[in-house]
Amino acid sequence: MSYLLWFFLGGLGAHRFYNGRTGSGIAQLALLIVGAVTSAIGVGLFLLAALGVWALVDAFLIPGWVGEHNNRLATSLGA
Repeated sequence: MSYLLWFFLGGLGAHRFYNGRTGSGIAQLALLIVGAVTSAIGVGLFLLAALGVWALVDAFLIPGWVGEHNNRLATSLGA
């Protein structure tokens, strides 16, 4: 599910919200909004490029997040 959110809504930070990383999800959403608004004057293009790189890096971080969650769940269930 995390990868689906990342693929379709990655710029909105939906995958981060889903994985409990609310603060950085808000930061990605804010970066998208500010970048879109300021893209007409050129500054936003740099912000959107940074967001794109950040989202690409997230593709490699998602397996670790899911693994951490699964480990916490297994520990809480006593497995």
